[in-house]
Parts: sequence; C-alpha cells; structure tokens
Amino acid sequence: MSEHSQEHTIYGALGGSEGIRRLVEAFYPKVQEHPLLGPLFPEDITPVMEKQHLFLTQFFGGPPLYSEQYGHPMMRARHLPFPVTAERADAWLGCMSRALEETVEDAGLRQAVLERLKAPAYHFINS
Repeated sequence: MSEHSQEHTIYGALGGSEGIRRLVEAFYPKVQEHPLLGPLFPEDITPVMEKQHLFLTQFFGGPPLYSEQYGHPMMRARHLPFPVTAERADAWLGCMSRALEETVEDAGLRQAVLERLKAPAYHFINS
C-alpha cells in the first residue's frame, strides 16, 4: 500500500505507526488497572501491546504487519480461551475511549475509531 493511499485511512488520520503506538501505550495501563480486564492479561503486557500495535496498524488501513508476522488475525478464535462477556467488551471500549481522549484531538476521529472497534469487541463475546 502506498503512503498516499494511507492518508485517507484511520491509520493515516491517527498519525500512522507513531499515532497507533501512542494510542496503545495510553490504552494498556487503563486495561491493566480495570478490575474486569486486568486479570485477563499477563503481568508483562509488552508482547500484548506489540501485537495490538501490529493489529491496529493493519485494522485501520496501514501495512498488514499483523498478518505478515502471525498469519490471518482470526481474532475471535484467538480470544476464545478468555471469558469475554458483554461487560468486558464495554469495559474494553471504555478504556479505549479514555485512551483516545488522551491521544487524539479530533472528536470525529475518536468517534470513528470507537465505531470501527465496536463490532469486533462485541463479536468476541463468548461467555
């Protein structure tokens, strides 16, 4: 994908790789502190953050970094070992909303990101 075509993606609007990294770095401390979410994640969150950076880069229209390293995302299958409830999906989106408020000035862009993440968040519910 050329740089030019990425300009008109959420990935480009967020500021590319650096913008995604800022978002992920703002997001995971909130997840770790959340009583419903923190216990689902390993103490060393770094590998999880790295995978999230790769995934969100691809998900929002950047280079397919996740697929290049790990194959097809198959995110529902990858989340099956964890008890994902509607409350946890809401909590995850709440943490993402707060991270977006800290890292993205444009309210319309924050809303677009959350809207794009809602379907997968609720798709992962398995408990």
